[in-house]
Order: sequence, then C-alpha cells, then structure tokens
Amino acid sequence: MAPEVCGFDAGQSALQTNAAPWAHEYVQLTKQAHGELVMQANYWKAQHGRAVGRSQWREDRLRRVNRQLKEQAAQREAALRAELDLAQAKVRDLQQRVFGRKSERHKGRSERQARAASTRGRGQQPGAAGHARTMQTNLPERVEVIALDSPQCPSCGLDLKPFPGTQDNEVVEIEVQAYRRVIRRQRYQAACSCGCVPGIVAAPAPPRLIERGKFGVSVWTHVLLDKFLYGRPSHRLLQDLADQGLKISPGTLAGGLKALAPLFEPMNQALVAKLRSASHWHADETRWAVFVNIDGKVGHRWQLWVFHSDAVVHYVLDPTRATSVIEDELGPQIRGILSCDRYSAYKCFMRLNPGVLLAFCWAHQRRDFLALANAYPDLSPWAMGWVDEIAKLYQLNALRLQTPAESSQRAVRQNELQQAVDQMAQRRERELTQAQPLLAEPAAKVLQSMAAHWSGLTVFVEHAHVPMDNNVAERDARLAVVGRKNFYGSGSLWSGQLAATMYSLLMTARLWGLNVRTWLGAYLQACGDNANCAPADLDAFLPWAMDEQRLAAMRAGVDVGAAAKHAGVMSTNSGTNSGTNSGTNSEMADRGQGIDSS
Repeated sequence: MAPEVCGFDAGQSALQTNAAPWAHEYVQLTKQAHGELVMQANYWKAQHGRAVGRSQWREDRLRRVNRQLKEQAAQREAALRAELDLAQAKVRDLQQRVFGRKSERHKGRSERQARAASTRGRGQQPGAAGHARTMQTNLPERVEVIALDSPQCPSCGLDLKPFPGTQDNEVVEIEVQAYRRVIRRQRYQAACSCGCVPGIVAAPAPPRLIERGKFGVSVWTHVLLDKFLYGRPSHRLLQDLADQGLKISPGTLAGGLKALAPLFEPMNQALVAKLRSASHWHADETRWAVFVNIDGKVGHRWQLWVFHSDAVVHYVLDPTRATSVIEDELGPQIRGILSCDRYSAYKCFMRLNPGVLLAFCWAHQRRDFLALANAYPDLSPWAMGWVDEIAKLYQLNALRLQTPAESSQRAVRQNELQQAVDQMAQRRERELTQAQPLLAEPAAKVLQSMAAHWSGLTVFVEHAHVPMDNNVAERDARLAVVGRKNFYGSGSLWSGQLAATMYSLLMTARLWGLNVRTWLGAYLQACGDNANCAPADLDAFLPWAMDEQRLAAMRAGVDVGAAAKHAGVMSTNSGTNSGTNSGTNSEMADRGQGIDSS
C-alpha cells in the first residue's frame, strides 16, 4: 500500500541501482497532504508556464522593437544619405559656378572621337606659312622723317650722298587729348548813320548741348559710351580723365547726365513702337539694383527686362517680375511668338493673350541635364546621353536652315528633324513609364519638366525662323550684367531709367552694325543744334528709317554731321561770354550721388 500511497512504482525503484540511500525508504502521506502536494505542483507548473509565456512575449516584443529600430535606422540612413547626396550636389554645383568652365559648349561623341583620333596640335603649325602683318591703313597717317645727325664717312670724314628712297616702317600709336575750343566771335559796329544796326553786334555763338554747359558733344559722347557700353564706373572714368588733364567733379557729371536724359526719350518711344510691330521676340530679365526707397517695395532689387526683335533691342527697368511688364512693353492684343525661358510670368502672359505662342529655350533644358550630371555623378552617363540627343537636334536644325525655303532639300531636312523630335519624345515617355521605379527622382524630375514644356520646346520645328534657344536675349542682358558687376546698379531712379534707355539705343545700334560713337555723336550734335531738344526728324537716326547712303556711312564710322569736326577728341567750350555749368560745387556734389552706386 505504501508505494501506491506514495505514488511510486516499486518496480521502477528496484531498477535504480545507483539511487541515493534514502531512495528505498518509504513515506506515508495522508490523502489531504497528497492533495496539497498535487495542488502545489499544479500551481508551480502554471506559474512556470506563465513565466515561460512572459519570457516568450518579451522576446517577441524585443524582436519586434529591434526590427522596427532597424527599419527606422535604415530609413534614417537613407534620408541622411539622400540629404548628403543633395548637399554634395549643391557643393558640386557651386564649385562649378565659381571655379568651373563658364562656356556651355559640349562636344558630342563623334566630335570627341574625331578630335581624339587627330594628332594635329592647336595653333600655328611648324613650317606652315603664316599671314602677313595686318596694317591699319584706315587710320590717319603722320609721316616722320629721320635723318642722320652727321652723314659722314667714319674713316675719311667726307659727307655721304643722299640715296633715292627711304626705308620705311610703321608704328601704331594712340593719342587722346582734352583741349579747349576757344571760340572768338568777331564783333562789328556800324560804319554808317542809318541807325539800323544797334550798337555792337557779334557773330552767333555755336549751339551747346547743355545750356550754359562748358563741356562739348565729344565729352558727353565719351562719357556715355564709357559708362553704358564699356561698363566702367563713374569714379574710374573721372580718374582717367583727370590723368589726361581734364578734371570733372562727380556733381558736374551727374548733373550733365540728368540734363541729357530727356533728349533720348523720343528715341526710346520710337524703339517701343518698332518693337510692337514685330511678330517674334526674345525676352529675358536680370536683376538690377536701384538704391532708392519707394512705397510698397521692399529692398533695392529691381528687374531689368530685355526684349529683342529683328530690328530693336529694348530694355525696361521695373520693380517687379510681373506679367504686367510684358503687357506694357508689347502692348495689348498682340500676335506672335515669344522666345523665353520657363518663368511663370511668360506662361501667364500667354494665357491672357491667346494670340501669343511661347517658344521655350532648349539651352535651359540642356542645362538641366548638365546640372544633373554635375550634381549626381552616377547619373552622368544617362544625362550626357540626353545632351548628345539635344546636340543632334541643333545639328539637324542647322542643316535644315542651310537649305532654300521651298526646295526639296528643305522638305527632306524637315522630315529628318521631325523624326528626331518624335524619337526623343518616345524615349522620354518610355523612360518615364516603363523605367519609373528604376529611374532616380532627380532624373525623373528633369524628364517631367521636359514633358510639361514639350509644346513650347518644339515650336521651332514648324516655325523655322524661330531659334531653338533664347541665347539672343541672354547675350543682350550680358551688357547690363557687366555694368551691374562693375558699379552695382543705379543710385537714383532717373539714372536707372537712363541706363535702360542707353542700353536700348546702343544695343540697337550694334544690332544694325552702326559705329556707335559716330551715331551717338551725330545725335547729340543734332540735339544741340535743336536748342537742347531732341531733333524733330528722328528718321535720320533710326536705322530702319535711314537711306542706304547714310546707313553705310554710319556703319563705316564716316562723319555725317557737324559733330564730325570734333568727333575724335574730347573738347571743352569757352568764350568771353560763356557760362560754366550751373550750380556751385556743393550742389554738384549733392547731385553726384545719383549716377551709380559705385
């Protein structure tokens, strides 16, 4: 009974030969004690199960937390890596802007391969015949005769006999000299008793460009060209003139320029009228600082807009980059094609004017791929492949323009260009749709931008006279950019408007191939002859209204007016009754603050 009461099997106990000494001792338990032992065993078994469950739950929870932390760490690492890539891309972009090549010229694969295969070096080749020295035969000639001080034989002392002819050579020199035009007007008195001549009379004084001003046309021509065409700050110009002996105070310079500004306003209005008559324009804008405070304008950053047609280059200074600037410049209800970049103001202008078609710039689209290749080196092969595709479009378009307009060759070239454009569109859509998961986000953005502006990018296909890019307007803006870098902008509103007007007139004259010094000198002389007002007949100074003879003379730099007598040098006028520039030195200094900000 004992083994059954104790719950042990006697047979199993006998088999335990190596059991402890008390293994064969039996204990008698009551049923109550046995029940308590069973209950305790079950209790501890349950406690063990719960402990095992809690341990398992903790391990599962720990695994889940570890997995979440790993995922978060991976996401954070990916975000940090993307942020690092973006930062490195910005660094590469800034390094390219500051230290990289400024030219955007890129050689295609075929050109690179041909250049690599060529062994010819650059420049003049050894043994090749060079060109002869270029002689400036258009310049006036001053002959200098040089003779020996004592033409004698060094041995016997007899005089040397002159030999026919001379040994000649030429040296080109520059002579710039300020001088005073002393105007002496002959006086007369009556020698009769008729009484018709009242006292003493004198010959009339020559006209002055600025009333009571002492500086002549050549001085102001030199000042305007030096500042607005060559981009030299006013203080440097004054230092240069002072070194040549001509001292002009900043106030005198500012006052003179302010007096000259109204003389160019009729010409500016004529340029706007001619610009609006065109059917194709280029447009661009760049910043220009005007250091004045106006209501509603924060800061001093203004915008200098440039509009280019086949006959006119016109600049507009405005505080904003708003669509209203384009509307005011081109006028209401216009029809034509506007070549521009992808700035939103041009898109808004097209929506407000259904007759206007925007032709977007392929140079900007190409820059997107170049910037992508520079910022993300891993995407460089892909991006440069697109650059080569764009270069192919430029080549096909150039071949098309070389053929006559209505010839069969033009039709063939037109078909080739259209096929290349269609293939580029198909490749773009294929890469955006089929390879979207594999295409990097920066690359996808470039293609999405191309797709959004595709209709404007392909305007040149149907309109052969429209260039593929807007580089014409960007080259026009370069003149203002040079001035902005040299003298920072304008110190007053009137000087900023004068800068825009002068840029317009000078760039239009250059567009027509005129000699700007001859043209400007003739115009200022005409203003002086017209009592300090703009000439009544502007056709003599508008290139599209000139006759062929005058246009050829302006292009050749031939003197065409009374200003030619003093066109090559700077002069000052003085006379017995002539006045000086109005205003004291202190007034001149006050006015001098508005020329530029340099």
